[in-house]
Amino acid sequence: MQRSFLDYLKVTFKGMAMGAADVVPGVSGGTIAFISGIYEELITTISGVNPSLLTTWKEEGFSSMWKELNGNFILALFSGILISIFTVMRLTNYLLENHPVLIWSFFFGLVVASIWFVAKQIPKWNFKIILALLIGAAVAYYIVSLPPMSTNSSYLFLFFAGAIAVCAMILPGISGAFILVLLGAYKSVTEAAHDFDIKTLGIVGLGAIFGLLTFSKVLKWLFEHYSNITLAVLTGFIAGSLNKIWPWKEVLETAVYGDKEVVLKEASVLPGNFNGDPQTLWAILLMFAGFLLILILELVANNHSDPADAAN
Repeated sequence: MQRSFLDYLKVTFKGMAMGAADVVPGVSGGTIAFISGIYEELITTISGVNPSLLTTWKEEGFSSMWKELNGNFILALFSGILISIFTVMRLTNYLLENHPVLIWSFFFGLVVASIWFVAKQIPKWNFKIILALLIGAAVAYYIVSLPPMSTNSSYLFLFFAGAIAVCAMILPGISGAFILVLLGAYKSVTEAAHDFDIKTLGIVGLGAIFGLLTFSKVLKWLFEHYSNITLAVLTGFIAGSLNKIWPWKEVLETAVYGDKEVVLKEASVLPGNFNGDPQTLWAILLMFAGFLLILILELVANNHSDPADAAN
C-alpha cells in the first residue's frame, strides 16, 4: 500500500512538531515522534542508511535506491523539522522568554500524557519491565540534574558532542539542546551558528550524522530483540525528564552566550514558593490542554492511521 500526498503532508506536520520540541531545552523531538506514531519507522529508516544503497543506485537506478531508502518519508519529515526550526522556533522562544510558566505547563501536561501513551504500548507488565522503567527514570533524572561542564571548543570534542546530542534528540524524554548545555558545547555551537563558522558547524554536523546512523542501529536492534524492555526504559526516560520541565523554577545560575541567556542551574519549587506570579489556574488549565492534545492525537492516529508499510 502506497502513501498518498496527504499522508506525507501529515508526516511533514509531525516533523514540524518534532522541530518545535527540539528547540526547547528539556523537551525531546523523539517524544513527539513516539506519540505521533512514527518513531519506529524513523529509527528503521535511519538505520537503513548504509553503503548498499549506492550499490542499488548503480545497479537498479535512483528510483529503486530512493524507495529502499524510504526517501519520501525522510524528505517529508525533515522538511517539516526545518520549516519548524526557521518559523515556529521564533514563536517558541518568544513564549519561553515572556510566558515561561504557561508554556512549560503545557509541555508538562503533554509529556505526562506521553508517559501514559508509551507505557500502554507494553502488552504485559512484569518485574523486569517495571525495573527497566525505574532504571530509565533514574538515569534520565540524574542526567537532567547534572551541572554543566566547562566550555570546550576542540574539534574532536565538538564532533562527539554533536553525536551525543543527536542521540538525545531521538530519545524520548531527553533534549538534544539540553545535552549541548550539559556538555559545555552549547556556547561553541551557538556562536558558530551566529558567526556562520562553517568549519565548526560542519564538524558538529558530521558528529551528528555519525551518532544518528550508529545509535539508530542500536535502537532498531533493541526494538527487534527486546521490544517491551526498550519501551519500558523509554517510558522511564520520559518520566525522569519531568523535573526538567516543571513549570515553577528557582534559577540558581545563568550564563550569557552571545545575546542569549541560558540557565545553567535551577531548582523545582511549589507554586506557592515561586518568585513571581505562579499563574496557578492558567498553568493547570494548560497542563490539561497538553494532556488532552495527546489524547486527541491518539484518536486521530487510530482513525486515520498511516499505511502499515513504508512503501513509497
